Amino acid sequence: MATHWDNRAIICDVLGRAPDVEMGSIGEGWSLCRWRQFVGSYALPPLPDPMFIVHISGKLQIKTWDRDGWSQSSSIPGCATIQPSGMPSGWLVDGELDAVTLSVSSDLLKNISATEQFSKLRFAFADPLGVALTRQILSELYAPDADEREHYVAAMVNALKAHILAGPPAHGNPTEIPVSDFSAYRLHKVMNAILANPAEEHSLEEMAATAGVTPPHFCRIFKKATGITPHQYVMKARLDRAQQMLVQTDMTLAALSEATGFQSQSHFSRAFRQYAGIAPSEYRDQRRRAEAG
Repeated sequence: MATHWDNRAIICDVLGRAPDVEMGSIGEGWSLCRWRQFVGSYALPPLPDPMFIVHISGKLQIKTWDRDGWSQSSSIPGCATIQPSGMPSGWLVDGELDAVTLSVSSDLLKNISATEQFSKLRFAFADPLGVALTRQILSELYAPDADEREHYVAAMVNALKAHILAGPPAHGNPTEIPVSDFSAYRLHKVMNAILANPAEEHSLEEMAATAGVTPPHFCRIFKKATGITPHQYVMKARLDRAQQMLVQTDMTLAALSEATGFQSQSHFSRAFRQYAGIAPSEYRDQRRRAEAG
C-alpha cells in the first residue's frame, strides 16, 4: 500500500538521515528543518509541497541539475532557492552543505494569488530579508524551551511565509538595492560574474569596486566567506570550465587554454595537473572512455 510522504520524509530517505533540528505546525501548514550534508550528488523525487531553501553556511560549490548538466552558477552562503512541488531535482555538494528548508503546504497555496512564486525553480538568488528571517528563526530553535519563544518563532515563520508568497517587489530587482557596504548579494554578484565568464580578467580592483569596498577589505571578506582568495576562485572557475570543455568539445589544448583565460598552453597544463592530478589530455581520454563504457 503506497504511503504519501511529506517533504521531510522524502529528504530523510534520500540523505539517509534526519534533520539536525526541526519545527512545524500541521494546522498552519508549514515545516522548517535544518540539514547538514557532505560531498555527494543527490536526486530528489518530486516533492508534495514547495520549499524555500536558505544556504546557511558551508562550501561554495552547491549546484543544481539544469536540463542536461549541472548548473554553471553555484549557491553560496546567504543565497535562497525556491523548489516547486511536483518537480524532481538534482543537487551536487562539493564540500559541506548547511541549509534550512521551509516547506509550505500546497493546500495553503490554493488560496494565494501569488502561486506563480512557486511555479518554477529559482536557484541561488539574493533575498536578504528572507535569509535574515530564516537565520533568526534558526537561532531561536536552539534557545531553551519557553512559551514566549514558541509564539515568537511562529510569528517569524508567518512573516517569512508572507514575504515568500509576496514574491519579488514590483519596483525592481532586490539584488540591485544596496543595503550595506558589503553583503551576501554583492558577493554573490561578483562570484556569478566569474562563473559566467571565467576567461575574463576579473582584476581585484574590478571585483572590489563591484562589491563597493577597497581591494584589501574585499580580499579579507571574500576569503572569510569562501575559504579561498579571489584569485584562487577565478582559477578554480577557469579549471572547472576547462574540465567541461575537455569532455564536451574537440578543441585543441592551445585553443582551450586561450578560451578559458590562461596566458599559454603550458601555464594551463601546469595549473590543470596541479588541480586535477593528471594532464588535460589524460583527463579527456579517461572521461570519454568512462562515458563510452
